[in-house]
Amino acid sequence: MRGAGLVYNLAADMGGMGFIENNRALCMLSVLINTHLLMAAERHGVRRYFYSSSACVYAADKQTSPAVIPLKEEDAYPAMPEDGYGWEKLFSERMCRHFREDFGLPTRAARYHNVYGPQRTWTGGREKAPAAICRTVAEAELTGRHEIEIWGDGRQTRSFMYIDDCVKGTQAILLSDILEPINLGSDELVTINQLVDLVEEIAGIKLKRRYNLGAPKGVNGRNSDNTRIKTLLGWAPDTRLRDGLERTYAWV
Repeated sequence: MRGAGLVYNLAADMGGMGFIENNRALCMLSVLINTHLLMAAERHGVRRYFYSSSACVYAADKQTSPAVIPLKEEDAYPAMPEDGYGWEKLFSERMCRHFREDFGLPTRAARYHNVYGPQRTWTGGREKAPAAICRTVAEAELTGRHEIEIWGDGRQTRSFMYIDDCVKGTQAILLSDILEPINLGSDELVTINQLVDLVEEIAGIKLKRRYNLGAPKGVNGRNSDNTRIKTLLGWAPDTRLRDGLERTYAWV
């Protein structure tokens, strides 16, 4: 029925930093997904269209230090996003905006900050850091080989959002009147070393750490400024990182 549908575009050819840094062309090709979905949504008159963007759209010069200042929505411009994946996300945000302005298609967009949790990719090279660390610690617990490779020096910082919080925030943004892309993430900042500490604590083991300084590690620091979404929607993540990691580790 024309005008009745809600469309959630959550699709992309992507993975963790190892995949993103070594498959920039494949990541860029995801623009075709959004292009074709927007064209179909406009043609069929859908009621709302949601686009899952990424914190990778943010300018690199604002993410050079582990002691990063939380990223505000306006920090995406002047544009200097993650090469490949970040450019595709930023371009697709603009495409959503212009489909709204030119064709009247109601679009909404959220910039996801490192979503994790059960039922996600956890092996094979596309997994994100929480899943990779949970897998490595679980393997160490099962095999007795108590060591882990960490990409970079482990001092790079990130925030991680549990999947249940992501779902609630996504639905709230789609049904809101917020037209411009908005942050959706946790503001609980940790280093990668601290992330490993948490999973070790959950598993009850300690691992010898080997630092691979030549491996992909992404920006030095990234955190979400949640001021806007708290003000406009009253949304904040309910799940502490420790609690979400416990559930993720048990699933892995």
